[in-house]
Amino acid sequence: MKKLMSYSVVMFVLVIILLLIIPLPAGVVDLAIILNMSLSLMILVITMTIGDALEFSIFPSLLLVTTLFRLGINVSTTRNILTNGGSSGQIIAAFGDFILQGNVVVGVVIFLIILLMQFIVITKGAERVAEVAARFTLDAMPGKQMAIDADLSSGLIDEQEAKGRREKIQREADFYGAMDGATKIVKGDATMSLITTGVNMIGGVIIGMVQGGQTIGQVLNTYSIATIGDGLVSQIPALLISTATGMIVTRAVSEGSLNDDVSKQFLAQPRAIMISGIVIAVMSVIPGMPRIQLWVVAAGLISAGYYLSAKVSQEPTLRNAAAFGAAMAGQETLPPQEEAAPPPQSEEEYFKDVNNIYTLLTVEPIEMEFGYSLIPLVDESVGGRLISRIVIFRRQYAQDMGFVIPSIRLRDSSGLSINQYCIKVKGEEVAKGEILVDYYLALEPANLEHEVDGIETVEPAYGIPSRWIKPEDRERAELYGYTVIDPLSVMVTHLSEVIKQHAYELISRQEVVHLVENVKSVAPELVDEAFPNLLSYALLQRILTNLLKEGIPIKDLETILETTIEYITENGVPTKEIDNLVERIRTALRRTITRIYCEDGSMRVITMDSELERTMVGALTRGENGFYLSLSPDILQSLVRQLAEQLKKFGGMTQTPVILTSQVMRVHFYRLIEQFYPNVRVLSFNEIANNVQIQSIGSLVLETKKGHK
Repeated sequence: MKKLMSYSVVMFVLVIILLLIIPLPAGVVDLAIILNMSLSLMILVITMTIGDALEFSIFPSLLLVTTLFRLGINVSTTRNILTNGGSSGQIIAAFGDFILQGNVVVGVVIFLIILLMQFIVITKGAERVAEVAARFTLDAMPGKQMAIDADLSSGLIDEQEAKGRREKIQREADFYGAMDGATKIVKGDATMSLITTGVNMIGGVIIGMVQGGQTIGQVLNTYSIATIGDGLVSQIPALLISTATGMIVTRAVSEGSLNDDVSKQFLAQPRAIMISGIVIAVMSVIPGMPRIQLWVVAAGLISAGYYLSAKVSQEPTLRNAAAFGAAMAGQETLPPQEEAAPPPQSEEEYFKDVNNIYTLLTVEPIEMEFGYSLIPLVDESVGGRLISRIVIFRRQYAQDMGFVIPSIRLRDSSGLSINQYCIKVKGEEVAKGEILVDYYLALEPANLEHEVDGIETVEPAYGIPSRWIKPEDRERAELYGYTVIDPLSVMVTHLSEVIKQHAYELISRQEVVHLVENVKSVAPELVDEAFPNLLSYALLQRILTNLLKEGIPIKDLETILETTIEYITENGVPTKEIDNLVERIRTALRRTITRIYCEDGSMRVITMDSELERTMVGALTRGENGFYLSLSPDILQSLVRQLAEQLKKFGGMTQTPVILTSQVMRVHFYRLIEQFYPNVRVLSFNEIANNVQIQSIGSLVLETKKGHK
């Protein structure tokens, strides 16, 4: 029996095919019609009660089966009508008599209205919605996959949950793609119903008048009831299925069943209900209108709106009380409205519990706070795209640098002006900017010939002179040579640059462990050799911190570990001085370093005069934590001034400014100029691949007090 049930759908389809071939008695046809109506009603109710379209993912296939079943019934009823003198069961006769009421024209009109409503309104609309939903779902797949990968990399979800989300995305794409094709079946079914009705009428006329010798009146009386009844028992289930199709493709953003969504969203708009009641009441002054009915409906709407308005006005107080506890716990979301809010609690009562005080000690790795007017850029419910842009940046940064940026805490702040935002690293502010949401930022070109009207400002990420311009001036600004950027891109660019500058502060011990575990999945022997006998996580964290601080990717962690093991085997574990180890690693990563700063096979650099370098080598002094560069104030001042002049030569280039030194001086010179020019990179000759052409565009020299060598 169990095996037989497993093939029930297959057997059902085979029975449908038999309906197309084997003549059935009227009683069996009545049973099939009842089953068809019952199945159509069940499908419609299911589409209105599910919360997610994927809960009824068999709908496209079921749509094909029900359509085939309905066509099989049509063939059987048509055969019976034409062969049995217009008789095809009690249901068709009952529908025909009830609808016609002795008037053929009325029955035809009602039948055509139902058919055209299904064909033109419901089916056509569902077809268009399904087509758009399928296209948008497929277009959104890459972004959704990236978001899942980013959440998985940042530790917000585990592998199992990520796998489930990927499967759901794939199922959504398959479902809406199938629905796009399935709606064509519904459209064809409506067309076929019209053809079948016409065939019944024409066939009945031919059989009755030509073969039976009846008059036109007798033929219409005999076959019209059966034809209209057959069309109705066919179109009513078809209408239910078409409605179910439209229901399931139009509920893309539903949060629950149709009843829950309608109740929640209608009852959340008491003002609209009251206004509707007032308008209905005003309509009663029109002469001839049924005033009693209008007044009853208007009174009901106004009373319901007033009651709901009073109820909604009480909710903020309850929600604020619940939000206080959530805010103290560092949560960003509020509890759902339908949940009972806890009683109001004062700040003093809240902190009587010593465990609640610990919530104040948490320091977020990265935070971004916003003024009131910038919230729409963040809030996804109103179209804000900041979160999706951050996800894209996190993924790209992980691919480029081999380091996953921690989750960024986003929150509004009453301490900022409405247009300001600030970025914090480990609880302390490191950058601040100001955005005008309704404007565009126009970056001034190097050779400005024509000015565009706007509010003068400075681009926050790179300090470029700029102007906030109105949207209608965008095209004119671009013609004048300005680079025009939307407000969200300005903010995202600033955030990304701040993260890049402070990435070395964000790599925690826990993140180092995650990176090592990731390497262990592909090179377990290497990790087992390194840990814990030769290398500690603390030492590896210092190495990776030094590399990230100078913008060196740590993606090739295998090479970093191999080079570290080799160095420790030869020289022992460095205790205080790890500069030599880091320099060895940088040399091993020379292809990566060269790729970053090389353009079209050449690298433009600022070199260092040999006499200056010898002077600097002689100024190396050993301290408690290793060597450091001790230069006289005159030489230091001269170097800072020369660098300011030489760096101007990189102004029209896309390449990051690079200073080329010997390996001995590289790290010491970097530490010397870091405080003045943090974005300048200092490389050694050993860190550049042999196939790169080095082009010197300037040189640093040792100047005397008179200003010459």
